[in-house]
This record gives sequence, structure tokens and C-alpha cells, in this order.
Amino acid sequence: MRNSVNFTAVLAAVACLALSSGTRAQAQSTASPTAGNGTYISSDPLSGVRYDNRYDVSLGMAYDHMKAGANVLQGANLGGLDLSASYWLFKHLAVEGSGRAYLGSSGAGTTNPSALHGPFVSQYLFVAGPEWLGPHNKHGAVIAHAMFGGSYFDAHLGNLPPATENFYYNQMAPAAIVGGHIDLNRSAHWVFRVTPDAVMTHYTMPATNVSQFDVNFAISVGAEYKFSKKL
Repeated sequence: MRNSVNFTAVLAAVACLALSSGTRAQAQSTASPTAGNGTYISSDPLSGVRYDNRYDVSLGMAYDHMKAGANVLQGANLGGLDLSASYWLFKHLAVEGSGRAYLGSSGAGTTNPSALHGPFVSQYLFVAGPEWLGPHNKHGAVIAHAMFGGSYFDAHLGNLPPATENFYYNQMAPAAIVGGHIDLNRSAHWVFRVTPDAVMTHYTMPATNVSQFDVNFAISVGAEYKFSKKL
């Protein structure tokens, strides 16, 4: 009788252990799939941003304000493209070159009835000079530049003399651009770039022996690509 009671007690203990372990295993198997739910894997697209690239190139939609003649009161609002490239000598110093093309209409500088109203004019700039990297971090940078070269003005008047509109004659002239870039990094290679500048030109009007030094505002908005080759 005692053996039967002991055997029954042993069976009861084994059954309790089995039930306890089964409940624990079920709880673990139920909880394990939910352990990974909602897991956030952080990624930083700017983690690879560095300022040790050797080359970069940028292209932007550009705006330029200019006067088509020394006596033209109405300025010309021109639109076009700004293509620039840099070769970095050191981390903070580069040589930058820029080619810019602008086209738009201008008011005439005369009340002559034979004058065209709103004729097209264009200006092309080819400049180069030093570029300096200012305050910067992985989010963006401020860059200054001063570039010098030439500009070409075209009055687009066909056979009509530019003097009819009081415009400059079609000509090459000295030019300078002083300003810089405001860069917002989007990845290790791609940058959103805004470029505000002061554009200085010195055109002449041979017919009247008049020359004028003009300072106008220009801005471009576009993208820059940094090549992988390092300093």
C-alpha cells in the first residue's frame, strides 16, 4: 500500500514538472516572435560625408541681372545655366572654374519708334580663381570664391546697330565674380548647392566713347557631385 502511495506521489510530481516546463516553453515560443517586432535599425546617409575629395563639379539653374547699356534704365533679368568645377589643393583651398550662360529680354534705352521693345540679350562668363572652404560639418558647408576672367555680351539685334537701343556693342570684356556656395549635403557624394554672387563687368560703347563698370547680382541653384578620389 505504501509503495502504491509513493508511486502515485512520484507520478504526480513528474506530471507537475512536465506541465510546468511545457507552459514555460510555450510562453517562450510565443514571446520570441514578438521580440523582434518594432526593431528600428538606424541609418545615417550623411555618415560618409568628408571634405577630402580631390574633384567636384556642380550644375545649376542660374539667374543674372545686368544692364544692356550704360544709359539703359531698365535692367535685364536673364536666366541660364551655371557649370562649375573645383580642384582641391588642400582641405581648405581649391582652384575653381566656372562657365555661365544667360539669356533674357531687356528694356530699350531710347524712345526711338524704330527701337525694338523687349529685345533679347545674352551674357556669357568664363572665370576662374581661388576657392576657400569655410565653416562645415556633415550637414553642410559655406564656401567662398573670387574668380576673374572675361564676359561676352551679345545684343541679338541682327542688322540693327546696338546704338539704336543704347546697348553695348557685342564684345568681350573683363569680368569678375565674388561670392560663394551654400552647400547642403544629401549623401557622401551629392550636395544641394545655392550660389549667390556679385558679378562685375566692364563694357564699353565705342560710338559714344562711354565705358561703365557694372556690379550686378546673380544666383544659381542646383546639385554638386563630389568624386571619390581623395587628397
